[in-house]
Amino acid sequence: MNGSQSSMIFLLVFLVLMIILMWWTSRKQMNQQKKVKDFRESLKPGDEVATVSGLLGTVHSVDLPHDEIVIDSEGSLSKWRIQAITQPPIRPAYVSDDEVDEDGNPLPAESDTAAEDINDDAANTTYTADSAEGSIENESEGGPSKNAPEPDQAAVNPLSAEDQTGFENSAQ
Repeated sequence: MNGSQSSMIFLLVFLVLMIILMWWTSRKQMNQQKKVKDFRESLKPGDEVATVSGLLGTVHSVDLPHDEIVIDSEGSLSKWRIQAITQPPIRPAYVSDDEVDEDGNPLPAESDTAAEDINDDAANTTYTADSAEGSIENESEGGPSKNAPEPDQAAVNPLSAEDQTGFENSAQ
């Protein structure tokens, strides 16, 4: 084969692929148009619809020979061309993030007694900041919590004495 024959074969293969692609695209579009036409012809009073501009309502009456439809939207009737009618949007069920775990599975139902115990503990605990360490008091015991860890001095005051004096001098 010489160069002209190979370029001619490439051109024919390219042309055939383009024709197949155009045929497949037009077939897909025709099927979609058929679905829309069937939907619009099957409309009857009481069906929920939407318009291309976003108006939601129910069908009040349909006049197919004149391509018109009357929509009731919250008590207000409006006349539309049937070409402006689409299926209403599907509203997905809303689930709060607090009701599911990381994988999207529903959380198990907690028992009422466990929730009451948590609420009782929270009601009896008060937080005070009387000293640099702070303390947690339990009203039922009347004093600092016995389980409270001793505060680490570095955590309470992370600056050393040298850092504090340098800071005080720079403030002057």
